[in-house]
Amino acid sequence: MAVKFNRLSTMVICAFALLAFTALSHAQDVSSPQRQHLVVVELFQSQGCSSCPPAQANLNAIAGQQDILALSFSVTYWDDLGWKDTFARDAYTQRQWDYARFHKHSNVWTPQIYINGHTDIVGTDRAQLNDAIAHADNSGPSIDWDKGQLVIGAGHPATPCDVWLVRYDPHMLNVRIGAGENSGRTLQHRNVVRELVHLGTWNGAPQNFALPPSPASVLSTAALVQIPQGGEILSASKEAMSH
Repeated sequence: MAVKFNRLSTMVICAFALLAFTALSHAQDVSSPQRQHLVVVELFQSQGCSSCPPAQANLNAIAGQQDILALSFSVTYWDDLGWKDTFARDAYTQRQWDYARFHKHSNVWTPQIYINGHTDIVGTDRAQLNDAIAHADNSGPSIDWDKGQLVIGAGHPATPCDVWLVRYDPHMLNVRIGAGENSGRTLQHRNVVRELVHLGTWNGAPQNFALPPSPASVLSTAALVQIPQGGEILSASKEAMSH
């Protein structure tokens, strides 16, 4: 009986020790969480492109994730091919060309997705998109929002960086296409970029930027710190919704 009691006592002590170790490990995880960086996923697409809806659907599926800033940019170079995109702007086409030149691409195409301004893929393969997001990283300055001001923290950039303000519609938008390759279809768009504003330049010192008023209360706001002319995105942040 004494041997059985000792074995039982040992098992109980080990169980309590394991529980205590687990609780301590959990407490350490909670008190010092690993820093998470926002991953920026930019889709360049057009409503006139029959290959684009699958990539847009993949972007729609991740648009609500807190650790991802998913942005849908409508480009203009399909507008003369039967259907004028209802969201397209020359500035978004220019942004895609900036990426192309920086990455030494001789042309632009749709659909195309850039991850943190670094890696580009077609975007129609969800597994490939998920893998690219999983391997994305950035380690730029902090970004904070304070009473109509964007606050960029200190850092050591290799070159002065652009500070971009992005306003986008987080709602699902249904667009009936009346002509072109997608004629007769209703396409769903989410996180459509409606405004892209260059706020200024960040050179590594802490700096504040005044935020212009939003053109519509339904839009969400985000900020990017990016190497100029299509370079890598060093930091990104979403402003907390106030409406």
